[in-house]
Amino acid sequence: MSDKLTKKIKAKNILTGVIGLGYVGLPLAVKLAEADIDVLGIDVDEDKVKQLNQGSSYVLDVPDDELHKVVDSGKFSATTDYSRLSKCDAISICVPTPLRKTKDPDTTYIISVVDELVKYLTQDTLVILESTTYPGTTEELIQSRLEKELDYKVGEDLFLCFSPERVDPGNEEYDTQNTPKVIGGTTEKGLKLARELYGSFSEQIVPVSSTKVAETVKLLENTFRSVNIGLVNEMAMMCERMGIDVWEVIEAAATKPFGFMPFYPGPGIGGHCIPLDPMYLSWKAKTYDFYNKFIDLASDINGNMPRFTVHKIADILNDAEKPIKGSKILILGMAYKADIDDLRESPGLELYRLLENKGAIMDYHDPYAEKFDNRGETVHSIELTADNLTDYDCAVLATDHSNYDYAWIAENASLILDTRNAFNGIESENIYKLGAPLDKSAVVSPLFKQEE
Repeated sequence: MSDKLTKKIKAKNILTGVIGLGYVGLPLAVKLAEADIDVLGIDVDEDKVKQLNQGSSYVLDVPDDELHKVVDSGKFSATTDYSRLSKCDAISICVPTPLRKTKDPDTTYIISVVDELVKYLTQDTLVILESTTYPGTTEELIQSRLEKELDYKVGEDLFLCFSPERVDPGNEEYDTQNTPKVIGGTTEKGLKLARELYGSFSEQIVPVSSTKVAETVKLLENTFRSVNIGLVNEMAMMCERMGIDVWEVIEAAATKPFGFMPFYPGPGIGGHCIPLDPMYLSWKAKTYDFYNKFIDLASDINGNMPRFTVHKIADILNDAEKPIKGSKILILGMAYKADIDDLRESPGLELYRLLENKGAIMDYHDPYAEKFDNRGETVHSIELTADNLTDYDCAVLATDHSNYDYAWIAENASLILDTRNAFNGIESENIYKLGAPLDKSAVVSPLFKQEE
């Protein structure tokens, strides 16, 4: 191991580069800077770089006051200039890893970063990949090229690790600092350096034996969620057909103190992780002639929940003697989860487009997500008032933001489809639930209300 680099990290006398200043990279950069480490953030978006250098954050989990402090102290600055990597002692890569339409990995962003690394990387540097990807990426896409094109030996001339991001946007309990940090190294020397660097801010480091193990850890975590959400979504469809309220079933099952963990149905799954990460694992497994039936089945069920939701909307409108075509429909909540502004892979976007394709007159409201692109046209969130809410034939709650006044919405909306059980406890003949029968008379009173 480079004793010089070890001493520099211990003394916090280093410059750390963070490539990609999104919802993963920016919180990481700020935590490193708060730990008294000089941080250089690199992003290709000039507007974002300018905004960050002014101390203004566009990431919900990084308040402006926190960013201001590290910018004003000189511990953090941002740039679009990759050549400044030559001055960095450590580099964390936090770029997106989307899927192509064929559901195979798109590693374009990682490859683009490596293109810059081979130009500017200097000897005795620690490189850590954080972008979620398939097992083997760190070695296949980064190590092989750096060793070949720079004539460096990983473990001697430079050090390479993988540490999966575990960011949960909007989570008020767990953040970059108190969420355990998994790290795998291509060599033991690199792992020790990464543990020293990330240990400067992380409350718990979890070392694993290799980068492949670390890469697979993140995929298992999100595959676990995808499969269980797929299971409960299938239960919701089954319960609806059988005249059973799936939300009551889940509520009662969750009273078991062991052997059960509640998951909840919805109009689909969103965000960058759960819809995409399992497909990375499935794709890689196929190269070994192994087929992940659970992953593919869960992906199919979850991917079809927006269509199932549209069928439910059609049934509700049909009961009111209205077709979807020509009906005014309002989607409440467009972000993929509550209390954030992230629209990536949001099921609300799919609902909007499916209903629009069927001739519905569409609008949406979201207190966090002010606009989105719909086939090249910018759609803006409407103002939510009693007058315009009454004007819609059906309101569809897609995202259960905590600042919605659900009693007020129930009082003013003509028909409501609640896909998140957010209206639970509000008595109204106009409220319908995803995963519950259309005929409310077929559902017995909730278990817990019977006991009161």
